[in-house]
Amino acid sequence: MMTVLVTGAAGFVGFHTINALIDRGDPVIGVDNLNSYYAPSLKQARLDSLSERDGFDFIHLDIADHEGLKKTLDGRGVDRIIHLAAQAGVRYSLENPFAYAAANLVGHLSMLELCRALKPVHMVYASSSSVYGGNVKIPFAETDMTDDPASLYGATKKADELMSRSYAHLYGLPLTGLRFFTVYGPWGRPDMAYWIFTKAILEGSPIRLFNEGKMGRDFTYIDDCVAGVLAALDRPPASATPPHRVYNLGNNHPEELLSLVTILETALGKEAEKILEPMQPGDVERTWADPTRAQAELGFAASTSLETGLNRFVEWYRAHGPFDG
Repeated sequence: MMTVLVTGAAGFVGFHTINALIDRGDPVIGVDNLNSYYAPSLKQARLDSLSERDGFDFIHLDIADHEGLKKTLDGRGVDRIIHLAAQAGVRYSLENPFAYAAANLVGHLSMLELCRALKPVHMVYASSSSVYGGNVKIPFAETDMTDDPASLYGATKKADELMSRSYAHLYGLPLTGLRFFTVYGPWGRPDMAYWIFTKAILEGSPIRLFNEGKMGRDFTYIDDCVAGVLAALDRPPASATPPHRVYNLGNNHPEELLSLVTILETALGKEAEKILEPMQPGDVERTWADPTRAQAELGFAASTSLETGLNRFVEWYRAHGPFDG
């Protein structure tokens, strides 16, 4: 049993990861600034659920406030860190780029400096499939070049990986980056396509399909993602030089956007009104994870089909509502 600090505690992946940690007996300190990028009511609902569990302690704090973070955590006995806090979303980076600099660059640097101070056994942090940007080779492997970002969001996540590698080299800090591929499921994010489509179909509103629906995504169900996070946490890259490792967490099975819509239509019992639109700035046509490294070194294997995962999400959505406020 080791105390784990989880940033982004009120977020989608953070919420599920904390539940999994508590399930296996690890006490958790959660940190989140509860920003309003999407409905704060959803974040609060996640926190309300977590607060009912023994072994969870929450701190309302912005990780970019390094001095406040270090002072608050002084003497708390943090053994390991899962750093998930970030400004997410590709399109929003076109509207509010400074939010990405604050959360993903200054915030990540703050966490690396916290590691220098606390010296935890290991820190796992969230990267993204967006680092692959304009990569044309498929599937995407960790050894591929990632210097052609299609969005500022992807560029900040690549910068996080580079900063982490330098800190691992300079200070011997064991650090692992996880490139998440379109994580979805219950308690998810309202800015993501599957949530937007579900809400629109139920309300009888049209859905917008960019690139005329000719988009492919390697969807990863939340339970599979969390299993990969914990597997990485339990395996610090001690043998690597420097002790920094990056893994893809994906399904190795891209699905067409129109397939996702068809599954949702069946689950909801309603047909969607579709509006076909051109590709949006910052988007990429296809993502596809090569999970070979994660399978070999972490024992990771995504096993949930898109149909199964979306049906679970729809069931949850019907029970909990759209969280508009």
